[in-house]
Amino acid sequence: MLRVVRAGRVMLHVIQGLATTALVFPLLRMPERYALIRRWSRQLLRMLRVSTRIEGLPEGDLPGNLLIVANHISWLDIFVLHAVRPSRFIAKAEVRRWPVLGHLVAGCGTLFLDRGRRKDAHRINEQARSALAAGDTIAIFPEGTTSDGRSVLPFRSSLLQPIVDARGHLQPVAIRYLGPGGIHNDAPAYVGETTFLDSFWRVLGERRLVVELTFGPQLATHARHRGELSRQAEAIIRRALEQSQRDSGPGIHDHRRVSPR
Repeated sequence: MLRVVRAGRVMLHVIQGLATTALVFPLLRMPERYALIRRWSRQLLRMLRVSTRIEGLPEGDLPGNLLIVANHISWLDIFVLHAVRPSRFIAKAEVRRWPVLGHLVAGCGTLFLDRGRRKDAHRINEQARSALAAGDTIAIFPEGTTSDGRSVLPFRSSLLQPIVDARGHLQPVAIRYLGPGGIHNDAPAYVGETTFLDSFWRVLGERRLVVELTFGPQLATHARHRGELSRQAEAIIRRALEQSQRDSGPGIHDHRRVSPR
């Protein structure tokens, strides 16, 4: 019954979000759109009983011309990051086909990369560089796929080139989902044979989830090589997750055994 009630509330919230992106966003400037995206995302997390624990976030707001890089566990990651700092995401083209939410993230300005087309990365990089140079914030998941959240997969560096060209900053963020007692919880994990609806149903069944966000030091990108930046960001996020796991102990709240998507 709990899941059914939550599902109904979330669906109404998503419909309201779709209407906002289609009817209201065209009338607003980007800062106003971002304010609505942040508020909507925070409301979604409250409906799902997901609370945030943030460490290392700099005082004041994050600067523009910023590329956020994070490890990737779930469809929830997008809205978790939006709740802290609304951004334009670069996502694989398959995300656009997610039931309902695909249309929602598209309406928020997501750039979709078709990995089956060799030249598409160049198109996305050009769009991202222009947006960053104009002072925007972009977020990516450089693992290129999802994991179960217990470790970090190797980062791909290609999507870091726009922030190097724009001479901006790179912000590593480690994401971890926790359940009661601070132990790892894989309910949100969207990996392996898990479908979006499977993951969504599991999240609806959780009485409380905590998402832990650890912001690492910002990295200046001017005159840096994207491969070097990628390795440095990956190491920062990996250390943050390892430290979090040591602090919370070895407990794991497993819903199923999964492998990377």
